[in-house]
Amino acid sequence: MRAKVSDVHGKDCVKVAVRVRPFNKREKNAGSRCIISMVSSSITIQDPRDCHSSRTFCFDHAYWSHSGFIQNRCGLYVAEELGGRYADQDSVFQDLGEGILENALQGYNATLLAYGQTGSGKSYSMVGYGPNKGLIPKLCERLFQAIGDNLETRQCQVFFSMLEIYNEQVVDLLTRGSRIPGGLRVREEQQRGFYVEGLRTVPCESAVQVEQLMEQGTRARTTAATHMNANSSRSHMLIILQLKQIFSRENITKQSNVNLVDLAGSERQRSPGSEADRLKEGTAINLSLTTLGNVISSLADVAVGRKGIHIPYRHSVLTKLLQSALGGNSRTVMLATLSPADICYEESLSTLRYAERTKRIQNRAVINESPTERLVKELKAENTRLLQRLSRLGQEGRRANEETKELRQLLTHNELQIRAIQTLWEQHLQEALKDWEQQYANITQERRMMQMYPYILNINEDAQLSGMVKLFIQDGEWDIGLCDSSPRSISIKGLGIQERHAVFRNEQRRVTLTPLPGSKVIVNGNTVPKPTELQHLDRLILGSNCTYLFIGYPSERDVDDWSSYDYDYFQSELAAAEGIRLGESGPGSSQTDPLLLAVFYDYIQLMPMVAEANQMSQELNKGVEFELEIKNLVLSDSKGCDLMKDIVVRATSRALKQVWMWSKGKFVNRKFLMEELYQQHQLQKSTGNTVERCPVTELPREKDPFWDPVEPLLLGTAHFWLQSLAFRIPLEEQLEVLGSEGSEEAIIQAQLVPCTSTGLPLGEDDILIDPSELLGRRLDFQLVLDQCCGLRWIREASDRGVQIGFRLFDCCRNLFSPAVWHNVNPMLDHRVHFASLHTSQRLLDYLQSSAVVLELWGLQEGCTNLVSSLEGVRMTTEGVFIIEEPGTTDAAPADSAVLSCSVRALQQNLEELKGINSSLKKENRTLREQLSTAKNVRDSTRGQSVRPSCDAEFARSLKVFYHSMTSVRGQLQRLRRHRPSCVFPSPGGLRPAGAPAVCGRAVSPAEGFLRAAGTVRLRTQTGCSGHRSPETRAIRSLVLTE
Repeated sequence: MRAKVSDVHGKDCVKVAVRVRPFNKREKNAGSRCIISMVSSSITIQDPRDCHSSRTFCFDHAYWSHSGFIQNRCGLYVAEELGGRYADQDSVFQDLGEGILENALQGYNATLLAYGQTGSGKSYSMVGYGPNKGLIPKLCERLFQAIGDNLETRQCQVFFSMLEIYNEQVVDLLTRGSRIPGGLRVREEQQRGFYVEGLRTVPCESAVQVEQLMEQGTRARTTAATHMNANSSRSHMLIILQLKQIFSRENITKQSNVNLVDLAGSERQRSPGSEADRLKEGTAINLSLTTLGNVISSLADVAVGRKGIHIPYRHSVLTKLLQSALGGNSRTVMLATLSPADICYEESLSTLRYAERTKRIQNRAVINESPTERLVKELKAENTRLLQRLSRLGQEGRRANEETKELRQLLTHNELQIRAIQTLWEQHLQEALKDWEQQYANITQERRMMQMYPYILNINEDAQLSGMVKLFIQDGEWDIGLCDSSPRSISIKGLGIQERHAVFRNEQRRVTLTPLPGSKVIVNGNTVPKPTELQHLDRLILGSNCTYLFIGYPSERDVDDWSSYDYDYFQSELAAAEGIRLGESGPGSSQTDPLLLAVFYDYIQLMPMVAEANQMSQELNKGVEFELEIKNLVLSDSKGCDLMKDIVVRATSRALKQVWMWSKGKFVNRKFLMEELYQQHQLQKSTGNTVERCPVTELPREKDPFWDPVEPLLLGTAHFWLQSLAFRIPLEEQLEVLGSEGSEEAIIQAQLVPCTSTGLPLGEDDILIDPSELLGRRLDFQLVLDQCCGLRWIREASDRGVQIGFRLFDCCRNLFSPAVWHNVNPMLDHRVHFASLHTSQRLLDYLQSSAVVLELWGLQEGCTNLVSSLEGVRMTTEGVFIIEEPGTTDAAPADSAVLSCSVRALQQNLEELKGINSSLKKENRTLREQLSTAKNVRDSTRGQSVRPSCDAEFARSLKVFYHSMTSVRGQLQRLRRHRPSCVFPSPGGLRPAGAPAVCGRAVSPAEGFLRAAGTVRLRTQTGCSGHRSPETRAIRSLVLTE
């Protein structure tokens, strides 16, 4: 392409528009609230965690499509009220599409980019759904309408191309032959710039033809996603419209390229707090989107005057092809799509920042002159010169015949080249006409078959790709699988699909599905090992994740819409079969807990990916199994409050007995790396080329996505409640260690021993009735870990070890016990001395309402032991850990109004108990007097002496008795006011099948204290006590020894 100097315009900034979509089903179920507001072209996003924090952005266009709309009789979404703020598809096209069309007709290159996270409405805005057509079909309709209106002044030629970029490979979605391994190559020419070599361009004469080509490309995209085991949300789709306008009168030709780009989902692969991966994150699967962000940032810096900025166009396939659209010869528009839900805050804010940088980019658009037209002019001029030379040679007659012959051959060649250029359009059109006829015949045949036979319909994660593949089940038996050599076979490809996977039998208008040995077949969420008769709208999963919907005979079909059976429905059904269901937030509540809902959707999102990873591991002989787990499902913090739940993936090497726990982000990154490895394996397997490069099964361990260095794993936790320390009462417990999902990992025998500053245990006389007596005084106690019994971690593999980690009060880092190895019932004999030099009210509140959480850590051979970090920890020379010193504030934490109310209520109870204690002291004095009188009587009547400590022992017994009773009364009152929440969800909530219905802690505060309410230590086994309430269990466990 070349532009005349007079055609060059000034710099054009990229125009940016933002569109806010309605809530989807997930967000409605989660009870999400809208955090985005819009005024004119300004958008404000509110931080859901801080009502005083918000950000405002301004763009060229802003479209509110979140609310204020209805669906009319034609199925179109329109504004609810005339003149309402709702922006429908027509409004978006009038602002964006019309401008792109006008630029193309003027001879400029034009580009439209759709950017946003997966599910934010990119495909709906670009392609549309049903009668609500998007920008691309509307643009094509208006383009051909404009061509028809100007037939007298110009001749127009339109070529259509469609490609997909996935994992840095370019796939031609309109190709008629087999796909090239590794994808098409991107080359560069000085005049053309970057282009895709071998990309098919199809001439079109109407918008209907373009629509058929888009459907053909979408169908090919669906098949490619299945064959390549690809995730369509991570691929970029490009539609290229080449418009050539020949103005006969002016003798000029204008040629423009219109690039319509649906970018991959912009969601981040790492969530906050997730660990980094040792292998490179954002691999080839994310390289194009990452590089696009770098290009936009660099161009934004250039726009503000920074010098020496390198623009990394060449770092990815996508940015090579979009070089002219970003900072080059194009007029560009970006449409950023947003979810308004609070649960999508981070992604929406990231999209807005991305769009804000993009609007600073400056392009230099020019009107393009066609090199083909210029070539015709040059060839004609050269032919004129050749004819003149031949004429002169004929007149002079002095030249040899050879020169004359050479000139005539050159002239003939030029004329043939001119004729070929001029007839290129007609030839392309004739070839395309044959394709239209064949495609029309195929569509007619498919529609006829749909009215005669049942079939299975593909269901894809991308709703735009669902329903594109129909596999018909005619009468008789039909094998389904990889094989396609048999005339009675249905060929499908995908992970876990066998050569002969299953058999469909269609007899007497009944269809049965029979799995073959070694194949995986799931019907309606359940694995089927034997022949199963299929019903209309049954859900089928073949192999790892090939999902299909069975459509019965026409007589069985109602007017029901199969679109309700989307990809999420399939995965939810699978999760329900595994015991993972949505729970309610509480009895009598119809609103699903948003936190559980988020975990549930993460779970069903990762389920197919885990199945695919397991299949790749099996085919590559890696011996690694992947399993989904719900982190912190039944675990709680030191206050008994539920911990934030999350999804993790447990990876286990069967041969090495090694275990890794990967976060969602890390697993997704590794899964993409596994895909690359698997595709290399398939390529080597098909070509037999394992000499030039190392086979993937022999990959070095450091580069293997199936392996990681071993690290300590958190196996579970146990709660040791500290309330007895406030009364200086010793406590000995057997604590059950619960895993994340409620499994019993071990039993820990532990003690809390009040002691002197030198470590000697306190006696019975040191027991306190009123904890407030500790205020301002020193408090010493020891945490003793005696033994760990029944370690499931070591029972599974004997070459493992364990450590116990814990922290108290304001300790910022964990302390760890020494590591013990190769023993299912190891003796720990670990004792730690803690001291408060000046006990405050805050420490007392902590002791009476909190537990020390004992964390059980699993060690593996080759990993480093956990070491206690003493940084910031205060210790005495004797090795005593100081948890509080004089000067520490007694103020209670002010971050919770509820906690303050609870403290005030406890203080009132304390005053009541003080009054009761005072009356008991008076009664005690009376009893002492009675005892003294009785003693004198016995001494006078009998000369025998009694034990001098009898009255003291009796008084101490009474003291313990009254103390126990008042404690029970106080604890029951507190439990009624502030009862620690149960960690498990309500019945029917999110819980794996078979998980024990137990409380998610070792002992409740009252139970832990009351079990130690005597002067003699009690040994109890905590766990599930039927269905008794905590109060009942506490009272039943009260034992008075004197």
